[in-house]
Amino acid sequence: MSEFFIEDELTGKAYDSRLMRRLVAYLRPYRGHVFLAAVLLLVGSALQLVGPVIVKYAIDNYIAKHDLPGLTGICAIYLGILIVSFFLTWAQIYTMEWVGQMTVYRLRMEVFNHIQTLDISFFEKNPVGRVLTRVTGDINALNELLSSGVVTIIGDVVVLFGIVGFMLAIDLKLALVTLTVIPFLALSAFLFRARVRDVYREIRRQIARLNAFIQEHVSGVSIVQFFGQEKRTLAKFASINRDLMREHQRSVIYYAVFFPVIRILSALSLALIIWYGGGEVIAGAMTFGTLVAFTQYIERFFRPIMDLSEKYNILQSAMASAERVFKLLDTKPVFMDTPHALGWSDCKGAVKFDSVSFAYNANDWVLKNVSFEIKPGEKVAIVGATGAGKTTITGLLLRFYDHQRGSIYLDDIDIKRIRTSDLRRHIGLVLQDVFLFSGELDKNIRLGDSSITDDKLHAAAHDVNLDRFISSLPGGYKFKTGERGVSLSVGQKQLLSFARALARDPRILILDEATSSVDTETEMLIQEALDRLMENRTSIIIAHRLSTIKKVDRILVMHKGQIRESGTHAELLQMKGIYWKLYQLQYRLQDAAVKSPQESEVAK
Repeated sequence: MSEFFIEDELTGKAYDSRLMRRLVAYLRPYRGHVFLAAVLLLVGSALQLVGPVIVKYAIDNYIAKHDLPGLTGICAIYLGILIVSFFLTWAQIYTMEWVGQMTVYRLRMEVFNHIQTLDISFFEKNPVGRVLTRVTGDINALNELLSSGVVTIIGDVVVLFGIVGFMLAIDLKLALVTLTVIPFLALSAFLFRARVRDVYREIRRQIARLNAFIQEHVSGVSIVQFFGQEKRTLAKFASINRDLMREHQRSVIYYAVFFPVIRILSALSLALIIWYGGGEVIAGAMTFGTLVAFTQYIERFFRPIMDLSEKYNILQSAMASAERVFKLLDTKPVFMDTPHALGWSDCKGAVKFDSVSFAYNANDWVLKNVSFEIKPGEKVAIVGATGAGKTTITGLLLRFYDHQRGSIYLDDIDIKRIRTSDLRRHIGLVLQDVFLFSGELDKNIRLGDSSITDDKLHAAAHDVNLDRFISSLPGGYKFKTGERGVSLSVGQKQLLSFARALARDPRILILDEATSSVDTETEMLIQEALDRLMENRTSIIIAHRLSTIKKVDRILVMHKGQIRESGTHAELLQMKGIYWKLYQLQYRLQDAAVKSPQESEVAK
């Protein structure tokens, strides 16, 4: 799993104009706010540039001439500029943060909505932790760029060019002397950017490994504890965590070198100002106010450079996150409803497979020319060894996957012409592995379907013998289950999944190993309800335990992706084929399980 994450995390550029254009497109609904924030930032930046000029003017025209009233007036103007700058900065930050949050909200909604449209095969190939990271961490990285990166980068650049312009306008020679450090500054920034880009890419790779490891081993913590693998798991985690720590330490080293270099260059520029400018002041060729203004400008010149180095990291992280998010958004479902898909409201329950073939991977056929028909209200069981293709048939019927060859019909309508939501609404599915959401029991049965009234819900629970269990719980139907229903037993979850399916009164009922994980007492409760549940309803039962399907109308026997036998329980036993062998094997194992060793020896 880790290698899967590594390959994904190593993609990306420090800056990608194509990705940036797609990101900026999300700002269009708020372009008025972005324009306002840009104007506020530019005005605020201009006021920052005016400050040293006012200081120069105050020194040369009032302090040098001992004009206290004039100095008081110019100080009041300077104070007013500071107050205005404060409110401009506050308004600009608030506006862009608001834009960033609104943009991220829309993007996160779009991503989550898109995830729900993807087919089951996507989630079989992509770990849950990876998908979760796209919706949370990656989008948060984009928020940082959109709210505090795009506009402020422009502001920093404007301030830099503004400072250079003011310095050149005030005193050309002193400005040229001061800016002699720029080539060294450019070289330092170039080397820093190259080193930091590599180390941050490696950090993302190590974080991906760490996330994959944590997700896998927290999900399987019971297995880790049962087999006493805590020390080995901790040692492996320590190794991955140590690699991540080392990469972070590398980034700290680069920052620890870069920022002192910037400060040294800043101090060198200040020294050049004092050395050359001080000499000019002594010689009377320059005013003292000009010298002070240059010292303030050079201090402000290096501040946005340090800010831009931070913004570069934000930009690089956002580009990598944008690539992953847009890659997810660009992932198309394997199949989609056609624009002219039919609604399907009057379901009778007839099912037909006509020469259907299907492969999860190219040319590795799981089903091979499968054909059968099920009449409305008929009860049909599908049996066979593991991997024969039983569950695949139900997956195709529900359109979790799309078959490559042949046709599947419901009520003589090709399912590819039926709107998927309508198709699934008329089919009830009960799986062996029941998934429950945290929350009240009644919400787990309804699953947001407001058409299921309390009477329908209670009737469904009664039909599957679930009501007596619910009545014993504190709060009854309002009893809250934990995550994945941890407070319920396996049998109780199965009963609840029966109620969940039946509350929708489906015309077609699919039971996929629905009783294989329950105890004998619970299975008896379910068997008591099965006759009532399947009455006047097309039922497809996938089962390994052949004792549970003796009363069905017909049994289809699958072997290596094909239907090899068909008939009733008695007819198939008389044929003495695959079904007979499966039946004999199961009862031989059951007899061996209940017999004592002595009885087994006698039987031999």
